[in-house]
Amino acid sequence: MSLLAVSDLTFGYKKDLPPVFHDISFSIEKGQVFCVVGPNGCGKSTLIDTVLGINKPWGGSIMVGAKDLRNLKPRQFAEHVAYVPQSHVKSFPYRVIDVVVMGRTYAQRMFSSPSEEELDRARDALAQVGWAAGSEERLYTELSGGELQLVLIARALAQASELLVMDEPTAHLDFRHELNVMEVVVKLAREKKLSILMATHFLNQAFYLENAGVDIRVALMDGGVFHRIGPPSATLNEENLRRVFQIVTLVEDSNVDGQVRKYILPLKNEGSGVS
Repeated sequence: MSLLAVSDLTFGYKKDLPPVFHDISFSIEKGQVFCVVGPNGCGKSTLIDTVLGINKPWGGSIMVGAKDLRNLKPRQFAEHVAYVPQSHVKSFPYRVIDVVVMGRTYAQRMFSSPSEEELDRARDALAQVGWAAGSEERLYTELSGGELQLVLIARALAQASELLVMDEPTAHLDFRHELNVMEVVVKLAREKKLSILMATHFLNQAFYLENAGVDIRVALMDGGVFHRIGPPSATLNEENLRRVFQIVTLVEDSNVDGQVRKYILPLKNEGSGVS
């Protein structure tokens, strides 16, 4: 049974306007990364919000395990799905450990303080993202963007949910911190067998995960529909990329072991008609 199964999902903000996306179907298995890629404005984040229950779909279904999303209470949903947002406002100088242990809120009684067991879970989540032991007392308002993103991932991991949802997790990071986050994704999927739904407009991240041995499926989204679903090497070919992006070139090379790697350059294809 799939951890998440989406069937014929359709959503729009106003009934008198065309839907943002329509007839979207996909599933995610244990230890699998499902990566939604596409240009800005194609509906990726709106789809994520709908899967999270923020948007009420016009049609279709979202099954979390064997349960319909519409029948799940917030606490039940939190047991299955954790979320890492695209951006976050640092509004109060909490300690890092305080932010991470918030991921356990759904499992605690109202007005109760975190137990030592919950704090240990938070410390373990920080260790999973490579956070230096002993630095969990830092104020999270003083963290860099990359550090904050790792803390938010740790907070989601502290939930101990089966599925991690990430919306543009590296959108505001520099190259080094982007790699840090992607390495964490590799570790969680390949070693911890965590399932991940991720939206991104950085196409090379899909190849990065594939090259790292992650079980990954890519959905190429544009105009509110999925054009293709499959492994990155099969889905992100020049024909599909030219149709959606118009200005990308696919490059292949091999490493010292002879492994073929693919990556994408934002260059104009000959005959694309783009000037």
